[in-house]
Amino acid sequence: MQQLPIYKARAHSILSPVSGFLKEAGFTHSLNPSRNCTFACTYCYVPTMRIQAGLKPEDWEQWGKFTTFKENAAELLDRELRAGQILYCSPLVDPYQPAEAEARAMPAILEAVLRRPPRRFVLQTRGPLILRDIELLCEVSRVTILAVSFSLTTDSERIRRWFEPWCAPIPERLQVMKKLSAAGIRTFATLAPLLPCDPERLAGLAMEATRGDLIGDPLHVRAAKPRGATTWQPAHRIAQVRGFEQWLDPAFQSGVVDRIAQSAARAGRRFVTGPEGFGLLADLH
Repeated sequence: MQQLPIYKARAHSILSPVSGFLKEAGFTHSLNPSRNCTFACTYCYVPTMRIQAGLKPEDWEQWGKFTTFKENAAELLDRELRAGQILYCSPLVDPYQPAEAEARAMPAILEAVLRRPPRRFVLQTRGPLILRDIELLCEVSRVTILAVSFSLTTDSERIRRWFEPWCAPIPERLQVMKKLSAAGIRTFATLAPLLPCDPERLAGLAMEATRGDLIGDPLHVRAAKPRGATTWQPAHRIAQVRGFEQWLDPAFQSGVVDRIAQSAARAGRRFVTGPEGFGLLADLH
């Protein structure tokens, strides 16, 4: 794993009222433990948002090359957490990005959630490092409704290495989902963004690793999304060089989504995309 600079800074606040996609999905607030993410996925939409995402120029100009943790996150949570909140952690960085191994921000954040539990707490990650905190997560699940949304983008290691080289291999991610589920933590396979794959095989792997419905989304493209975040340009270049341009075509994407949905339906499950899909996380019972 690459060694990248890790910085710390004090933040003025830690919870942000949501709007747009997450609000439509049913969340009330987002929690971002840091600024900039060392997974550096080539398709990440966050650097395309720039100031709208609370980034500084050095963030979007050097996305993935460093990260800055909010060193007073737990202290702020003790002030800002409320019982009725539905929290999404996190839309702008992966809470279990590689730098978290050294920074260890999440244990203090989870302990704050234990002290002042919100109504629901959702963790979005692709990082196997989450298993380090599995005991804390089990404790959190006893005081609030907890879910882990674990990203699974393709069934192909070759594709994974091209588009997200610093992320864990597919087999390891599947094992993490199985371990979280075995510990009693509600775990969803989130097929987002949908990278080049065998749709039926990807659906099968996701359903073997989890118990509930599948969530997902294709790559964000401007043709289908006139405003807001879109897929970062490095992924476009990889798609062009490797011959995967069709995966950025809305009509082709729709066909892939339909194939995964049909595979899920044959197993008595659903594959739901967009705000409705992520709404499954916000509307846990």
